[in-house]
Amino acid sequence: MNSSSDSSRQGDEAGAFQAGRVLALSVCHFIHDVYSSFLAPLLPLIIEKLSLTLTQAGFLSTIMQIPALLNPYLGELADRINFRYFVILAPALTAVPMSLIGLAPSYGVLLLLLFTTGISVSVFHVPTPTLIARFAGPYKGKGMSWFMTGGELARTIGPLVAVGAVTLLGLEGFYPIMTFGMLTSVWLFVSLRQVPMSGTRTARTSVRGVWQETKHVMMPLIAILWARGFMHACMTAFLPTFIEQQTGNLWTGGLSLALFEAAGVAGIMAAGPLSDRIGRRRVLFVSLVCAPISLLFVTLVGGWWRYAFLLITGFSLLSTTPVMLAMVQEHAGQNPSAANGWYMMVSFLARSAVVVLVGLMGDLIGLQAAYFISAGLGFLGIPFVWMLPAQKASR
Repeated sequence: MNSSSDSSRQGDEAGAFQAGRVLALSVCHFIHDVYSSFLAPLLPLIIEKLSLTLTQAGFLSTIMQIPALLNPYLGELADRINFRYFVILAPALTAVPMSLIGLAPSYGVLLLLLFTTGISVSVFHVPTPTLIARFAGPYKGKGMSWFMTGGELARTIGPLVAVGAVTLLGLEGFYPIMTFGMLTSVWLFVSLRQVPMSGTRTARTSVRGVWQETKHVMMPLIAILWARGFMHACMTAFLPTFIEQQTGNLWTGGLSLALFEAAGVAGIMAAGPLSDRIGRRRVLFVSLVCAPISLLFVTLVGGWWRYAFLLITGFSLLSTTPVMLAMVQEHAGQNPSAANGWYMMVSFLARSAVVVLVGLMGDLIGLQAAYFISAGLGFLGIPFVWMLPAQKASR
């Protein structure tokens, strides 16, 4: 009875953009990702406290991504069951371990906390874009832009929250901040009770079968994600460390990351709706040309010019995400969560593996040279844009 009612409601609203529901999930994304953004701005302090090399520091990001190996299976499960509590519990399950990283007495304990966070991140990010696609109707680019804006705003504000909390309470004393994540899960429990979250699949398809159905779009996206991953690793994992090495100021490093993410918010808001109108491939092409060029200038120039190119890099590099998410959902058929699971797995693993490589380059030849090489590798993703299936403007 309930599932029939949910299906009827979904059918009635399929052609509409449900702004209230998309906004609610975007706010949830914001709060969740504030916590998961704590690592990068606090990394210089953690490196100092535990006497880590840059390679070890890069592996911290990698350990958070390892649970992404399970993303296709989580998606396959979400396509068959009611995944309400996946979404509801995620903010609390992410907030607790990320609020405890300053208390970690050893590298091993820190790895355990970040691995636990990685599980929660997967549990949240795999099924939620499926809901966004459902609630966005034909405006999937716009819906993904709203959703990803929540995440990028979190990564804009999160570094400032982390540095501010540590400044006030100390690295080992900022753990009470986890309370806000717990309260968010309570709010979600109350507010999502009436939101239909039943599985969408009418026939069982294996994880491998989902791959076969979507590989025509996944294969080019994988190549793009790997090429883009070098630039993304530089900016999200090592930017505060890179800036602090050159300025000696932790706040300047945190502010630089916040500026990068703020520009990314603008790019994300623009790219999704624009791709609905002029096509996904055109938007991806422009973004993937501009991002490595601007990153080269971030590496080569200093002073205020560096911050100007930092904004361009954030706008162009991060604007690709909602466009790619929309493409995955458009080609997912009856397996939207499983298809998104494949995409998220590849995305997370590409970024995590590349972070270690960038950290290793930083140890061997310095972060500035690592940035320069990563920008050059970013150009390799451009040819794969035209291997993606064509998509016409929706309006």
